[in-house]
Amino acid sequence: MTHQEKIDYALRRVQKPARYTGGELNSVQKDRAQVSQRIAFCFPDLYEVGMSHLGMKILYSLYNDQPDIWCERVFMPDGDMADQMRALDLPLFALESGDPIGDFDFVAFTLQYEMSFTTILAMLAMGNIPLHAGERDERHPIVIAGGPCACNPEPVAEFIDLFILGEGEEVNLELSGLYRQTGRNRAEFLRRAAQIKGVYVPSLYDIQYREDGTLLSCTAHDGAPQKVEKRIIQELDEVYFPQKFVVPFIGTVHDRAMLEVLRGCIRGCRFCQAGFIYRPLREKHAGTLDRDAHALCDSTGFEEISLTSLSTSDLTELEPLMDRMLDWTEQKRINLSLPSLRIDNFSPSLVEKIARVRKSGLTFAPEAGTQRLRDVINKNVTEEEIFSSCRAAFQGGYTAVKLYFMIGLPTETEEDLRGIIDLAQRIVDLYYRLPEKPKGKGVSVTVSVSSFVPKPFTPFQFEPQDTVETLRQKQEFLRSLIHSRKISLKWHNAELSHVEGILARGDRRLSAVIEAVWRNGSFLESWEERFRPELWRDCMQQAGLDPAFYANRRRDYEELLPWAHLDYGVTHAFLVRENRLAHGAETTPHCRRRCAGCGANRLLGRECF
Repeated sequence: MTHQEKIDYALRRVQKPARYTGGELNSVQKDRAQVSQRIAFCFPDLYEVGMSHLGMKILYSLYNDQPDIWCERVFMPDGDMADQMRALDLPLFALESGDPIGDFDFVAFTLQYEMSFTTILAMLAMGNIPLHAGERDERHPIVIAGGPCACNPEPVAEFIDLFILGEGEEVNLELSGLYRQTGRNRAEFLRRAAQIKGVYVPSLYDIQYREDGTLLSCTAHDGAPQKVEKRIIQELDEVYFPQKFVVPFIGTVHDRAMLEVLRGCIRGCRFCQAGFIYRPLREKHAGTLDRDAHALCDSTGFEEISLTSLSTSDLTELEPLMDRMLDWTEQKRINLSLPSLRIDNFSPSLVEKIARVRKSGLTFAPEAGTQRLRDVINKNVTEEEIFSSCRAAFQGGYTAVKLYFMIGLPTETEEDLRGIIDLAQRIVDLYYRLPEKPKGKGVSVTVSVSSFVPKPFTPFQFEPQDTVETLRQKQEFLRSLIHSRKISLKWHNAELSHVEGILARGDRRLSAVIEAVWRNGSFLESWEERFRPELWRDCMQQAGLDPAFYANRRRDYEELLPWAHLDYGVTHAFLVRENRLAHGAETTPHCRRRCAGCGANRLLGRECF
């Protein structure tokens, strides 16, 4: 059979062939002979997940707007398709052309979560690309990666030729320009790429360890910078944003148009990696957003558009924007979604606006059950603000509230755990005390509990993570406290959080573990049914590495951390200061009230707001 005949044969034997066919509305077809560069943009998860990712949509269109570049999409096949491909000796292929990814100039991965690392290896192997960067030569694509997990790329540094730190709209095109100059001279390309701000080439850094397992040194060579600074876009109103998205043939996780309204966050929640690595805050203006929203809805036909950011209700022009958008979204029967709302600025007028188009349920994130612990994590939300927001939601016609919490936070006590369920019960009681509420409807409060995972570039990067046993005990304790059918409890897999914690603060020695787990058949491990915790334990033991060393110990402030040679704007001194304030349950005001001196504004050439 020919390559295309193999693809056709496989598609007739899998459950969801539309994941692999390409050809969707707004997908890009180009003539191979008319382009000088080909990029395989790989999302290491299923089609339904990857097609929901805004960053992939932006960069796909950005590349394809260049006449001499053809960017194609690649996703990890599900088990049935992977089996067919192995049986047919069919390499991993891109959706637009059907060509094997090994034939491309660049193979680019987005690192959205640590549990995708084994899937990256699976995709490289299926594409017949050597796993290790040091094994590749001019016959092979340049393998690049970016995204939030690139802020500590060390666990997968052995497999990636270069990482892009920070925002990619400008640096990706700079790398493409450099490739035109150097061609397939891999060594020259990587050496010169390391000179581009925001580009990290792991092979140009030598790592040494102490006898106790901690990092001794990280030394740059061949002209690479000793510290790699992330890239950011200076003016968000002027940044590239596509006027159309590819419209999937099948339902996806987020089956809607998405509009990015701001980048960064002013809040400073001490557990939140995104809130620090995406700093400083930059906003788009209402006119820009309204124009882009119009274009997306007209070009895709989506019946819902989501205003996305880390904290959408912090957008300065949010209510004027909603007034402008409601003028035409109501007329066209387009649902307007605001997924990231803050409890402390959830106004009645905002309730009225979003209730005009959506009344399914609201989500808030108190994160902790007591005021003391909310102060520790710098949530800067009071109990009265929580009740005030819920009251406004109920009076606006809402009857379902979802509350996000974390367990295992630093300094957490049994009282803090009791506070989670106590807060949920008091919100139920609040609903039934209201004189004005939806008639004949009961209230539903869903308590969703995740396990705290310490992350790099946060004030809690020094903290130990709870053991799996402790997390399970806390989950069971919470369940024992619920005595109302109005409250439901959901929690995350404690063992999965434990492995995430190992990888989040890991070093290059974990590359051997990740490879061993993959070679034993694991991939798509962000799906809980595919996650095999016993395999991770066995592979850690075989590599002579202690899981507790990575997950369950406190780091000294002076310890050289695996990501210390990377600069995401926030300074080490700031993170230490915030960690000390946390242990005193002292809060830091958000950025619009007072600059905390994190250092990120220097990336924009300014001191503070």
